[in-house]
Amino acid sequence: MYLQKNAVKGYNAYIDSSKDDYGTMMDVGLLILEAGDDFSFSDAESEAAFLLFSGKVRFKWEGREQECSRKNEFEEEAWCLHVCRGTDVTITAAEKSELYVQTTKNERSFESKLYSPSDVIVQHAGNKGELLGCMRREIKTFFDYDNAPYSNMVLGEVLNFPGKWSSYPPHHHPQPEVYFHRFDKPQGFGVSFAGGEIFRSGHNGLTVITNGFHSQGAAPGYAMCYVWGIRHLDGDPWKKTRIDDKEHAWLWEADANEHIFKEV
Repeated sequence: MYLQKNAVKGYNAYIDSSKDDYGTMMDVGLLILEAGDDFSFSDAESEAAFLLFSGKVRFKWEGREQECSRKNEFEEEAWCLHVCRGTDVTITAAEKSELYVQTTKNERSFESKLYSPSDVIVQHAGNKGELLGCMRREIKTFFDYDNAPYSNMVLGEVLNFPGKWSSYPPHHHPQPEVYFHRFDKPQGFGVSFAGGEIFRSGHNGLTVITNGFHSQGAAPGYAMCYVWGIRHLDGDPWKKTRIDDKEHAWLWEADANEHIFKEV
């Protein structure tokens, strides 16, 4: 499934679990604030994550506060506030700012954490010439089962270079996932494979993945940065779970480049 919205000022709900969670068990939204705007959040049952795409905001939570800024998601790493259920959060914008919001129910109590740009775990993937360099990308993780086993969610970003593929070779896992797409130019676009369907991904679009193989690609000339958010299943958390499509397993072989067609 793919959801595209013409996002406006305020909170733009893409998935509202009180109406239909599409099988994700999460709420997902895009928050757009103008300078001077305040946004307040509190949920007695749900943990929440607020990921800054761009702008300058002041986070206030649990008697603490921190000013955070990010030029954009292509040139600087993110700030991400992850809070426990029942936590009052206020976000005040010093300039126009855009944030990704992801929440899910979680009965556990844990210490909320503000992930700074230096906390982001960055994996430079596909940059050693694998598949002739066609899947070079940067995989970024804020929190997952390894560093936040108390959470019911996983959250990160992928920087998908122009004309390259990511989340590739095709794979799947039983845990539901969402991809929130951002492009360095508003007319940018890509392709999103999910659950046996193919979608044209655009700026501020959301791919919902609840089953089947999935992969992404960005059109030449356009860089894509997408948030990847996974919901752990009860008793079956996502532990970097990856089930590859056997038909394309040869792409993982060390000599795969020798079997790829090349221009003569």
